[in-house]
This record gives sequence, structure tokens and C-alpha cells, in this order.
Amino acid sequence: MTDVSVDAPTLSLPEPGPVAERRHGPSGAALRVLLYVSLAVVAFAVLLPVIWMLLSSVKPEHDILAHPAQLWPTHLTFTNYSEVFKQIPFLRQFGNTVLFAGAVTLFSLFFDSMTGYALARLEFPGKRLLFLAVLLFLMLPAQVTLVPVYQLLSHLHLVNTFPGLIIPRATNAFGIFFMRQFFLGIPNDMSEAARIDGAGEFRIYSRIVLPLAMPALLTLGLFHLMFNWNDLLWPLVLTTDTAMQTLPAGLAMFMGQHVVEYGLLMAGATMAMVPMLLAFVVVQRRFIEGIATTGLK
Repeated sequence: MTDVSVDAPTLSLPEPGPVAERRHGPSGAALRVLLYVSLAVVAFAVLLPVIWMLLSSVKPEHDILAHPAQLWPTHLTFTNYSEVFKQIPFLRQFGNTVLFAGAVTLFSLFFDSMTGYALARLEFPGKRLLFLAVLLFLMLPAQVTLVPVYQLLSHLHLVNTFPGLIIPRATNAFGIFFMRQFFLGIPNDMSEAARIDGAGEFRIYSRIVLPLAMPALLTLGLFHLMFNWNDLLWPLVLTTDTAMQTLPAGLAMFMGQHVVEYGLLMAGATMAMVPMLLAFVVVQRRFIEGIATTGLK
């Protein structure tokens, strides 16, 4: 009797070789290249106005008005920057802008965070009605209230004054809504523990909730600072004295009724843009974190 043994068939998987690498490698690399090229094109399109402003600030006026227009300057000149300081009180208006935008940002962060905390963490009669009113003010254009607010400030003799510029901007419906949405996402356990230990609401707000809301505060602060730094309409309406004007209102003087001094305007706008770029670089990480985590609840 013979012993017959049958070997079980073995399955062998094909090893990745040059064919598989050639099949998947180039396509993945091509997609990455296409993605990078697309991002570069989009970034250039977004930054083109800024690049045009920077290059126009170092062009002579006749090069800016040349036809056809050229992006790169044929002659470099920094005369526009020195002329800005001669044509307007640039340093005084820069200080006015810092005071106006900085004070509005600080007051807005304080009042917006307190109101947002109350709407998010406290229970009181009329809470939902108050939040509905905030949403209605959020949808109301600022131009609607411009004339009544100006008349009120005029009766109070606050025209051409810093309190007149700052007080109407001391709080903001968007800021209240923004902080409320962020506070809703913070766990309430630590606040409850502090209440059990006898802490008051203001102590809970200032010592527990605000440190946890730092990303939202920095994000909202950057929004307020940028909006008020670049605001033209409100300072232009409320200030008639050149020494009280902010930078956007001062730079508007270069846009005459018949002649626009583009070189001076671009140079002034470039110098006015630098502080905002520095502010964004400082709070960039917290800014993105605040945008990503607000409104999740």
C-alpha cells in the first residue's frame, strides 16, 4: 500500500514591484503637484491687490497711471512715504487710530463677554427675549443708526471727542453672540463646583470661565481691532477736525474730487496695514482655534 500525499496548494500574493510603483506613484505625485499649483494660483489671486498696493507705493505717479498698467515698477522711489508725513499729520492720526481701535476692543471684549456669559450660563426672566433682540441687532445695518447716534452725540457735545468715537462702539451684537456660543461649549462642572464652594458669579466669570475662553477672546479682539482700525465711515462722520481724525479718514484726503494721489494713498495704506499684520501673526494660532471651536454646541 502506497502512501499518497497531496500537497495543499499555496497562494502567493504578488509582491509590489516596479509595475505597481509606476501605477500609483506618479499619479499621487501628479495630484500633489496639481494641488500645490492650484493653491499657489489661488493665493496669488487673493494677494494680488496687496502686492499691487506694495509695488504702487514705490512707483512714481506717472508709472501708476501708465497705460497699459504694469505690475513691476520701472523706477523705484520712496518719495511717497516721506510725502505722506508732509501732507497729513500721520503720526497724530496713527495715535488716534491706536487709541480709538484699542479702547473699543478692550471695552467690547469686557461687555461682550459679560453679556455672553449671562446669556449662556445664567437663568433669568426674559433671557430668550434678550437673546432674540441681540440677533435682531445683529441683522440691523450700522448705517440705519448712524444719523440718530450722531444727533444724540451732537446734543451731548461729544462730536470731535474720543468718548464720542468710543462709547457707541463699546459693545457689539456680533461679539455678544460669538462669546455666548463659545461659553455654551465650556463644561459647567467647574462652575458648579465653585458655586458649591461659595464663589459668586463674577468670580466664576473672571477666574474660571474667562481663562478657558482665551482663544475666543483673542479671536474676537482681533475682529474688533481690524474692523475699527480700518473703519472709515464712523470716524469720517463724527470728526471734522484733522487732528482728531483716524488714519482711514486721513488717507481719504488723498482721494480728491478730481485728482486721486495714488502713490501717497498706497504708501499710507501700506504703513497702516503693518500693525494689523503683526497683530494677526501674534494671535494666529489662537485665532484659528477660536474660529474652529466657536458655535459647536
